Amino acid sequence: MFVLTDNGILQRSATGSVEEVVERLLSILRGKGITVFAVVDHSGEATKIRLQMPNTKLVIFGNPQAGTPVMLAAPSSALDLPLKILIAEGADGSTWISYNSASYLQMRHELNDVLIENIAGIENIVKALAH
Repeated sequence: MFVLTDNGILQRSATGSVEEVVERLLSILRGKGITVFAVVDHSGEATKIRLQMPNTKLVIFGNPQAGTPVMLAAPSSALDLPLKILIAEGADGSTWISYNSASYLQMRHELNDVLIENIAGIENIVKALAH
């Protein structure tokens, strides 16, 4: 299943647990030589303060060679770069992948068609991840 929100966030369902999907994502990124800057364990941090939330992880990744020209041309894009994919457990136990669409980022930061190619690869990463 694929959901498009009107705020540029794309959501896709994924097969497997949050941990399995995160591991698949990390494997895909490593295989492409993409730097993983951080994996933020939101639900783990919530547990530390005695709050519960569904399993939720944010993977922050990118390629400075691709992202830096984007940020030089449109400094505001640094708000959205490096790229991020959120992997979270739904209320029914399903796993969801959420991310900002490349077309949304293009519009938001007024990126030309050449520059958007530098970050549009997120779409193919998510397609590979969802299956």
